[in-house]
Amino acid sequence: MPDTPAEPLLSWRPEFPVVDRFLYLNHAAISPPPRRATEAQCALARFLSETGDRYWEDREAHAEVVRARAAQLLGARFPHEVAFVANTAEGLSLVAMGLAWQAGDNIVGAGAEYPSNVYPWLMLGERGVEYRAVPERGGRIDPEELLAACDERTRLLVLSWVQYASGFRADLAAIGQECRRREILFVVDVIQGLGALPLDVEACAVDVAAGAGHKWLLGPEGMGLLYVSDRLRGRLRPTRAGWRSVAHRLDFGRIELLWESGARAFECGSLNHLGIRLLGESITLLGEIGIARIEPRVIALARRAAEGMAALGLEVVGGVEGVRSGIVCARHPSRPVAPWVAELERRDIVVAERLGRLRVSPNFYNTEDEVDCFLATLGELVP
Repeated sequence: MPDTPAEPLLSWRPEFPVVDRFLYLNHAAISPPPRRATEAQCALARFLSETGDRYWEDREAHAEVVRARAAQLLGARFPHEVAFVANTAEGLSLVAMGLAWQAGDNIVGAGAEYPSNVYPWLMLGERGVEYRAVPERGGRIDPEELLAACDERTRLLVLSWVQYASGFRADLAAIGQECRRREILFVVDVIQGLGALPLDVEACAVDVAAGAGHKWLLGPEGMGLLYVSDRLRGRLRPTRAGWRSVAHRLDFGRIELLWESGARAFECGSLNHLGIRLLGESITLLGEIGIARIEPRVIALARRAAEGMAALGLEVVGGVEGVRSGIVCARHPSRPVAPWVAELERRDIVVAERLGRLRVSPNFYNTEDEVDCFLATLGELVP
């Protein structure tokens, strides 16, 4: 690494070659993986081409190391509470389809949610299960309103930790503890916070957490994590099965449906070892830096962007003072933002448009100068 700059986290900037091509402020969409992670993945691909099945056990052992690191990042008690899945939607769908529902049950969620945290619950309508969405108000999801929407037939409260189109960050501990008191399962989509913000699923009384690796975890697309607390596992039935789902998975001649322990029962077949290698290296890098150091950095950069957009006359969703995640969104009182996003992209400044809002999501290796450059360029476009 080069000499330590004024901001110590910028010592890791050389790990991200994307900075040589773009001003990249779109980590809430897809994060560029660090250099070490892509190199490790490529090295494994080359090794596979040379050795085939010969060292499969080594890859399996490494997957368990990554599982343990992921569990630590989540705040899980045990690695076996974590399963590898393809993405957030798959993890949440496994939960939706795996519980024993009765007609008249209901699920409480939030309005303006990302579709992956809505469709799995809407599917249950065919079983007579109602999905109730509490509306977003002023860029916030009111926890009291969420809990007030629950009644004696509420089985689940489902919520994104950080909202994708506002950046609003829920108080998981307060909601989770009240859900635990009422015996309501608490299911959380953690994709927009895990890797940038500290999480402790145990302390927050989270029963299920699902998230994909390609955002703040700096991992690949098609590689995600599903946390299922041991408290819930006995009530959650696997809805698919394969050789990997069972406790005797390598005894192919023994055909007996005896489920693997913990969340690993939700893994059906061969793991995506190339994806796990990349994700594992990224999680290791995040561990070296420390989430406690990353959190204030991303919030400070997001707030800088929020203050600048407000100065340009844009309305920051939730207010500048409400920025508590790596995501900040803003809208213009009379103009659409999509043309500005397209023009910024033409100038190699990568942001996003979500629900008619301009979304900016910097990460720890971005600089204040990059945020200021984005704001200066946006200022040329805003009337």
